[in-house]
Amino acid sequence: MIRFLGKGLLRDAGRSRMPVMVVAIGVALSVFMHAYVHGLMQDSIEMNARMRYGHVKVCTRSFAENAAQMPADLSLLDVRALKQQLTAHHPNLQWSDRIQFAGLMDVPGMMGETRAQGPVIGMAVDFFSTHSVEGERLNVQAALTEGRLPQQAGEMLLSADFSEKLGVQIGDTLMFMGSTQFGGLAYANFVLIGCVDFGVEVLDRGMMLADLSDVRIAMDMEDAATEIVGFFEGGQYNDAAARRMQESFAADFEVVAGDPYAPVLLRLKDQDDMGQLIDISGAMGLLITFIFLLAMSLVLWNAGLLGGIRRYGEFGLRLAMGETKGHVYRSLQVESLLIGLLGSLIGTVLGLLFAWWMQEKGLNLGDSMQNASMMLPTVIRARITPVDFYIGFIPGVFATLIGSLLSGLGIFKRNTAQLFKELET
Repeated sequence: MIRFLGKGLLRDAGRSRMPVMVVAIGVALSVFMHAYVHGLMQDSIEMNARMRYGHVKVCTRSFAENAAQMPADLSLLDVRALKQQLTAHHPNLQWSDRIQFAGLMDVPGMMGETRAQGPVIGMAVDFFSTHSVEGERLNVQAALTEGRLPQQAGEMLLSADFSEKLGVQIGDTLMFMGSTQFGGLAYANFVLIGCVDFGVEVLDRGMMLADLSDVRIAMDMEDAATEIVGFFEGGQYNDAAARRMQESFAADFEVVAGDPYAPVLLRLKDQDDMGQLIDISGAMGLLITFIFLLAMSLVLWNAGLLGGIRRYGEFGLRLAMGETKGHVYRSLQVESLLIGLLGSLIGTVLGLLFAWWMQEKGLNLGDSMQNASMMLPTVIRARITPVDFYIGFIPGVFATLIGSLLSGLGIFKRNTAQLFKELET
């Protein structure tokens, strides 16, 4: 019977084309929306982790309490030894020391006078070591708009917008002024060797990137860092594993309770508003996906219902020719199942194609984030996950089938004469 009904649907385009198109469109929208929402939420979390917080972060207790001020005088000491301990206790994470700092960028004129100035937020990472993956993790190469990465001492990168505001070009020498680890005045000359655009408004307003060795010399921070960040293998944050690490950290490293300079381990969820963002992103993703799936299910349910009702005349003719009500009802459900499967398959392929295109190209919303204070990507991309390969079949098959199940009940509520009479009208 399935083979016979399948041939009938293929040969009778009027009966199958429109239902399949409706199902395919609904499924494509469902798949695309799920991938888009998931990509938006995950990109926001991972960007914050890579650029600022890490999956876990080790810093002094006092620095954690005043992190917004980036106080260099509250930095970690003996960083090399601490990194070795962290690697030994937690080898499944990649550990990197960084220096987060703030100061003033001065642009000298022809006579040495100040031509332009601007506040700068800086990050020092390991660019020069061959084993370092910080440049790849921050995706600096892809963010370059001109120039190159630092390759020797005294070179730095600035955000493209910031360099344009200062009126500087590649090769210009600028002076950074800030404070040292011991509270003194820190100043150093850097050569602008490249400009970057991360697509994050908060960073692109005034961002400086330099190598750890240069900033350590400028800020008198030999074997010191403001933080050591750790990243789980695979690049996905694991809150359960981070919580276990946090619970055992004090005992593993013999941390003295109450010591303001003692190292503490912070999860991603512990820092700023990241906990709220992670919780909301998970709940919001599920809520948006559920609402959209529900809406698509109602549409396809209604389409299946109307499709069955409009065929009451056909059912009357089939009953008049001797076909039983049960057989007519079962054939209607098989047809709906075939339409749902075919439409869901086509819709899933279309939805994945649209999601792939959005994953590769993205949607630039930079103009609407000019005054954003949160670290959010200005280019929103979808993210295809294994769920997207089957989530469209939920509204595509089940909603269509339920609609035909309900509409088919009318077959049993009417007698043969009534159904045949509808054919005459």
